[in-house]
Amino acid sequence: MDMAIEEKKSGASPLQVAKAVFWSFLGIRRRAAYEHDAVTLKPAQVIIAGIIGAILLVLSLVALVRFIIS
Repeated sequence: MDMAIEEKKSGASPLQVAKAVFWSFLGIRRRAAYEHDAVTLKPAQVIIAGIIGAILLVLSLVALVRFIIS
């Protein structure tokens, strides 16, 4: 329990935020991971990472379609 409080104060690393957003995009999340993220992630981190992830997803799909068509 003390570890969760310390992590909440320090916040999550960018890698932890990226992993949380990636797994959320796929829709695969363990309950324990979700609860851990709910304690450590800040809403602003998730929103920014979600927007960046969505842009990367759209750009990669556009590139894939252009590659297949050409």
